[in-house]
Amino acid sequence: MTITKDLQAISKELMKLVKQTEKLAAELGKAEKPAAKSVKPKTKSKPATKKALAKPAKKTDTDKLLAIINRSKKGVDTATLMKKTGFDQKKVRNILNRTYKQGKITRVEKGIYIGVK
Repeated sequence: MTITKDLQAISKELMKLVKQTEKLAAELGKAEKPAAKSVKPKTKSKPATKKALAKPAKKTDTDKLLAIINRSKKGVDTATLMKKTGFDQKKVRNILNRTYKQGKITRVEKGIYIGVK
């Protein structure tokens, strides 16, 4: 289910509960204000279209670097990554350090990285 459908289902359930509460309050003779007006959702969102769902996510710089690393069987060094991506040394090293800490890549030798399978 999408978030929109979930919210609509919750809204319907809340409306049912409001009606039940008003009914009980009326039976007790203590009905002062109907609570239904304060519980209504303020905005209605349109359900997502098929076109919006089919859009692929934009690749991040980390995804680009990982794709190059994962394609290499023997491993890739930072100079090769800089050449293939066009990123500067600092950016490549930061991405390598982050992905290494996340466990997505390993170091074969000093400066040579391969993807984790």
